Amino acid sequence: MKLWQKENTVTSEKIERFTVGRDREMDLNLAEFDVLGNLAHAQMLESIGLLSAGELASLQEELSVIYAQVQRGEFVIEEGVEDVHSQVELMLTRKLGDTGKKIHSGRSRNDQVLVDMKLYTRDRLFKVVQATDKLFSTLIKRSEQHKNDLLPGYTHLQIAMPSSFGLWFGAYAEGLIDDVIQLRAAYRLANRNPLGSGAGYGSSFPLNRKMTTDLLGFEGMHHNVVYAQMSRGRTEQAALTAISSLAATVSRLAMDVCLYNSQNFSFIILPDDMTTGSSIMPHKKNPDVAELLRAKTNRMKALPMEVTMVLSNLPSGYHRDMQLLKEILMPAFDEILDCLDIANFMLENMQVKQDLLNEPKYDLLFSVERVNDLVIKGVPFRDAYRQVGAEIADGTYEAPRVLNHTHEGSIGNLQNDLIRARMDEELESFAFENVEQSVKKLLASADAGIV
Repeated sequence: MKLWQKENTVTSEKIERFTVGRDREMDLNLAEFDVLGNLAHAQMLESIGLLSAGELASLQEELSVIYAQVQRGEFVIEEGVEDVHSQVELMLTRKLGDTGKKIHSGRSRNDQVLVDMKLYTRDRLFKVVQATDKLFSTLIKRSEQHKNDLLPGYTHLQIAMPSSFGLWFGAYAEGLIDDVIQLRAAYRLANRNPLGSGAGYGSSFPLNRKMTTDLLGFEGMHHNVVYAQMSRGRTEQAALTAISSLAATVSRLAMDVCLYNSQNFSFIILPDDMTTGSSIMPHKKNPDVAELLRAKTNRMKALPMEVTMVLSNLPSGYHRDMQLLKEILMPAFDEILDCLDIANFMLENMQVKQDLLNEPKYDLLFSVERVNDLVIKGVPFRDAYRQVGAEIADGTYEAPRVLNHTHEGSIGNLQNDLIRARMDEELESFAFENVEQSVKKLLASADAGIV
């Protein structure tokens, strides 16, 4: 029977197929978190007298077995079982009989889904932050390696002023900090406990919600039980907004790589094993990796709007519409993690061309340097600007290729150490170690049968 099913009632197979949808597939992602939620809930039930110490120990033992199955990749949702929550309760009941049936006391499938989704989202955001920091570190490393290798700077896709690969790599590194700030906002929304809100209206049992909050390592709880249910969708949307911001950064980087790798720009070289060829043109070395990165990340920019449309016009309380949020959120985490990994691999292996600005076609990049030289000699800036413009027009202009950029964040003063320090400060604010310690303690208590 379903968790919600009554005696002598049967749902049409066609309706069941439609309403369950992809839940059984998506719910495999939630298995380990469902076990953690059950462990915390069981400890809390024992503390308020709804389970005996012996019943708690039995539940902890069986939940530890299930958790180990999940970690080994052996956990399955059986045919005919509606979701992960039903599967875990079924396994407990098969082993423990009435004790397994007691674990749902003071809980609805609504807050069970919510806590699983909060724990899942929190965990995946942690992984995204780790992958982002890895990409950030690669960008900073490459920025330092190539800080003296000049690169044309562009505005309106016209050559503008001298830049450098140090500036280019470093710019994307600092951009990732802003993305991490958005990930931090999403993480804070995910890191609040909805357990105990039931179907959205609490319970007559004296549940200790502070206890489950601490056991699961949440930063705090959703205090209002109605809002706990309403937080579903907002949490997913915040996570997807952060992912879309990160995707936009990677997309822009991928576009640069596509341009810079082309023969018309020819600033970088992608290794042969990172490119593909043409079935008709033997000279082709196509940057498919960057093009697919661009497409995949561009597609992710639309994900927050998908959530917006699912949530449109919903009143307060729970609605089955929210089930579809899993199908938007879960693949997005897999996709962004894959894109971050490939982007990092691409950046680690691309080659940078040196002495690019020695070519005469880049002479005009140094026009501002010529203007500034005149200003230093006492010529008013507006007069110096006109003079250099006249030199360019009559062909007497000569490019001064000696650069002296020293101010903060310029070619000669990248300030990568301060950018790294700022990223470290943002990363520290997540306090990931608090969650890790709480989960380890919860699992250790289960293994030892300790309340």
